[in-house]
Amino acid sequence: MAGNVVGLDEVPGAVEANLTAFFEQREPAVREIGEPVAEAVAHLRNFVMGGGKRVRPRYGWAGFVGGGGIARGEEDPEAVLRAVSSLELIQACALVHDDIIDASDTRRGNPTVHRAVEADHRAEGLRGDAATHGVNAAILLGDLALAWAEDMWRYSGVSAAALERAAEPWVGMRTEVIGGQLLDIMLEGRGSESKELADQVNRFKTAAYTIERPLHLGAAIAGASAEVIEAFRGYGRDIGIAFQLRDDLLGVFGDPEVTGKPAGDDLREGKRTVLYATALELLGSTGEAEELRAGIGKAQSPDELNRLAQIIRNSGAEDAVEQRISELTASGLGYLDGLDPAVADTLAAMARKATDRRM
Repeated sequence: MAGNVVGLDEVPGAVEANLTAFFEQREPAVREIGEPVAEAVAHLRNFVMGGGKRVRPRYGWAGFVGGGGIARGEEDPEAVLRAVSSLELIQACALVHDDIIDASDTRRGNPTVHRAVEADHRAEGLRGDAATHGVNAAILLGDLALAWAEDMWRYSGVSAAALERAAEPWVGMRTEVIGGQLLDIMLEGRGSESKELADQVNRFKTAAYTIERPLHLGAAIAGASAEVIEAFRGYGRDIGIAFQLRDDLLGVFGDPEVTGKPAGDDLREGKRTVLYATALELLGSTGEAEELRAGIGKAQSPDELNRLAQIIRNSGAEDAVEQRISELTASGLGYLDGLDPAVADTLAAMARKATDRRM
C-alpha cells in the first residue's frame, strides 16, 4: 500500500515467523508442566503452522496500513505484525472446537486435532477410550490457543494507547465468534429454517472475526478516524458474509481435493445454512422439501449426500446464493468509495480473492 512497507503477500511469512517464535518461547514453560503436555501442545503447534491462508492477519495489517498507521509512525510495524499474528490463535481455537462439535475427521487435508490425539492414544496403547481422550485433549488445546492469543496480543509490543483504542473490537470479536458458534449449534438443535438466523451465524461466527474485526483492530491500532473505521467495518461485514456464503456452497458442492474436507460435510453435519434455508423456501410444500428436511444431519453415505445436494441444486438455491454473494461483494466494495485509492484497490483485490474461491 505504500513504499518500504511489508506487502500483503509478505504478511503470511511474517505471521509464520511470529507464531514459530511464540511457540518456541512457550516451550520451556510447557515442558516444565510435564512431557505429556508438551506432546499434546505439539499437536496444536502442528495445526497452527500446518496451513491456512493467514486471511485474518492480512486484513489486520491492511487495516493498520490503510488506517494511516505507517504514515503516523507511532507504532512499531514489527509489533503490529506480532499483534495481528495472534488472530491465527483465535482461528485455531475456533477450528479445533468446531471440528469437535462437527465430529470432523479432516481439516486442510489432515486429521483434525482431536483425531490426531486419538490416533496417538491408540498407537501407544494408553488406558481409556481413545476417542474420548482425543476430544478431551483437543478441548483443552483450543482453550489454550484462546488464552495464548490474548498473551500474544497484549505483549506484542504495540503501545498501551493502541491497545486501549483496540480494546472494544478485541473484546467484541471474541464474544462474537464464540456466540456465533453457540447460535449455530442452537439452530441445528431446533431444526431452524430461518434465513435471518442463518445470516446471523454467518455474521458473527465467521464474518466478524475473519474480516470486519481484523480490519477494525488494525485501524484502531493505527489511530484511524471514525469514518475510515466505519467504512472498513461495512466492507468487512458484507465481504465477510459473502466469504461464508461461498463456504456454504463449498460445504455442499465443493471438491474435497480443494476444500480438504469430505464432500457434503455440511449436509452430514446438519448445518442450518442460508443455502439450506433458501432451498426449503424455494421448494415450498413439495416431496423434495420433505426429503431434504428428513435427510439433513442424518444422511451419511455418498449416494445419500449427493441426492440432497442435487435437491438443493434443482431448487435454484445455488444460483440464489451466488447472486447474493455478487450483491454483497458489490455493496462491500461500495464502502471503499472515498478511501485512499491504493487502499481501496488492495481491499477490492482481497474481496475478490475471498469471494471467488474455486469449488
